[in-house]
Parts: sequence; structure tokens; C-alpha cells
Amino acid sequence: MSRADHRHRHLARIAEVRAGAHAETVPYPIRIRRTEVVRTEPAGSGLVRVTLGGPGTAGFESHAPDEHVKILFPDPDGTLRLPEPNGDLLRWPKPFPRTREYTVRRYDPASGELDLDIALHNGGLGADWARAVRPGETVHVAGPPSGLIVPRGYDRYLVAGDLSAVPAVARWLEELPRTAVGWAFAEVADASEEIELAAPDGFEVHWLHRGAAAPGTSGLLARAVQEIRVRQGERLYAWIAGEAGEIKPLRRWLRSDLGLAREDFDVTGYWKRGVADFEDEHDHEH
Repeated sequence: MSRADHRHRHLARIAEVRAGAHAETVPYPIRIRRTEVVRTEPAGSGLVRVTLGGPGTAGFESHAPDEHVKILFPDPDGTLRLPEPNGDLLRWPKPFPRTREYTVRRYDPASGELDLDIALHNGGLGADWARAVRPGETVHVAGPPSGLIVPRGYDRYLVAGDLSAVPAVARWLEELPRTAVGWAFAEVADASEEIELAAPDGFEVHWLHRGAAAPGTSGLLARAVQEIRVRQGERLYAWIAGEAGEIKPLRRWLRSDLGLAREDFDVTGYWKRGVADFEDEHDHEH
């Protein structure tokens, strides 16, 4: 096998999984990239879109709606400690630098623009940065480390999340085939946090308004999702993300009530109430 073939073997694996019967997480070569802010703009009242560009985004890996990158922030004393390349991985310094993970909302290979939609949680490191950052500032991003590749042969799809997952929900709905059918649920505070979604015609889209309830406390998303009815014999793929405690009951529901195999759903805790630097909690086959 030539070096070029070896370097692109993940692309061949992505094609295999997409043409297969079950979803699978496929690792990518991980890079650390020096980018610069091109612009920022609101995406509804709850998100800020930070668009990154510059030579450092060339060749960015983007293949699946649930991809994420880490933004690296300086230490409190202003020191920026970056990981070093280590083959297809990165070698991280210790103690681990301050980072936050964000969904890859869009990557345009032609312009090199990379969009990250950042939820405006009060007092959050990333939210405060997104509010204040200006065009021309340098941003280092690492990843994505992998993507969840989902075949296009399921009969129905269920995509659901809270505000933190709205960027991934939006990308899911854009990238599914226009013939796909299913349900999308998004829990937000109110209509001001809704964004435009390019859903296939066969999708039911439900915006859930939690009102005055604090994020991650309402139970609204889990209750609404469990109202769907899947027809006998239909193959469903389910992707759900949000506050870890809120979505936890849905793992058992997908397995026990709907009878889904482990490789036919992904339930990911994107954040956890009271935990500033929570790492993703996944529940799917790696």
C-alpha cells in the first residue's frame, strides 16, 4: 500500500460505512490548525456563529453532522500551550490546556471558511469568547477526531437535541437525502432561539419552548421524543444530544421500548449542569 493510499484510508472506510447497513464512528487524522476569525454573527438569540478562515483551514476534514473541534484557549496567565503532531494523532501537553468543543456547523472547501455555532451560556468560557472575539484574531482549533457515519438506507431518522445540539441538528437535516423521512426535535427557550432548518419534506420538525425553566431542567425534550410512533418492521436511526442528565432516559427507551441495536442510535451528553468542561458522553459503538 502506498503512502497516499494509507493516508486516505479513512475516506475509503467512510464510503464503506455509508453504503453499509449500520452506523459507525470513523476516526480521521487529527490536526492542529491556526485560523483567523473572518466574521461573527448571531444565529437566533441563543447562538453566535464564528466563521474561521485563512490558510490553516485548507484540507479540513468534514464528513458527518456530529463532528466537533476543540478551540484552544490560553491559560489564565496568557500562555497558549498547543498539542504537537503525533502521526495521525496529537500529543497533548500536561496539564491539559483549556479547551471547549464545538460542532462543525459548515466547512466550505472552496473558501476555506469554517463555521462554529456557539451557544451563549451565561458565564461560559467559550460563550464569553464568542461574544467578544473580532475579525482578524487568531484561533487554534484541533480536530475533528472522528465522524459518526450513518448509512442512508434507514427507513426513518430521529434527530433531537437542546440548544447546544441545534447546530448539529441543522446540519443533519441539511445533509440527509431529500427523500429521508422522520422527526426532528429541538428544545430552546422560546421562538427567538429558533433558526431556519433545511429539513427534507418528509420530516416533522418540532420546536419545543421550555419558557422560564433553566436549560437542562425541563424534561421537555425527552417527553416529546418518546411520543413518536415507529411502524412495525421499519428501521430507525436515532441521534440525540443535549444535557447529559436530561437525555439519559432516552438510552433505555431506545433499547428497551423501540428495540434498537446499539449501532442504530447515538445518545450524547454534550454538556452537564454545573460542570464547566464536561467531556462528551457517548452511547454508540466505536
